[in-house]
Amino acid sequence: MAGALDAALARRSWSKVTDEAPTHEQLLELVAAAGRVADHSSLQPWRIIELRGDDRERLGRAINKAQGDKGVSSKPLRAPLLVAVVASYRKSHKVPRWEQQAVASGVAHVLSLLLDEAGWGVIWRTGHYTRAKAVAKAHGLKKNEELLGWLYVGGKPPTSRPERRKAVDARRFVTRMP
Repeated sequence: MAGALDAALARRSWSKVTDEAPTHEQLLELVAAAGRVADHSSLQPWRIIELRGDDRERLGRAINKAQGDKGVSSKPLRAPLLVAVVASYRKSHKVPRWEQQAVASGVAHVLSLLLDEAGWGVIWRTGHYTRAKAVAKAHGLKKNEELLGWLYVGGKPPTSRPERRKAVDARRFVTRMP
């Protein structure tokens, strides 16, 4: 238990990363572990899209198109690896859409913890263009899918200052049923 607790307490967002990134094989191992999140009926209503190299420029063009701009947005170039998190909804009479989206979000969060614990800098980025048609098309999303955002992944800069995050006062958030 201490491993998961320590990982959660140490987690932070890394807005600036270096050009190093986990290999495809390393990513697969972490995704396999992240995919173990609680999943009602084991629907696995999610998938991951790995963006490297030119894929990031294609995404940059789609982002600009969604915003009515020409050229390539530099946003996807901020990290060497982008991990697109997709909710891939399954037909189910027992598991509503919101619960399936929660599973996909859970996979993203656990994956970000695992990447951080493995020594990679990670930040989950979204934006109003996350749900834009041009961006969905660039990712090859199907009608039953929604993009939830991207994990930007790279090396942790050695000169980065430690982030001073305020501790969460759990008493503010844990209540009893009235």
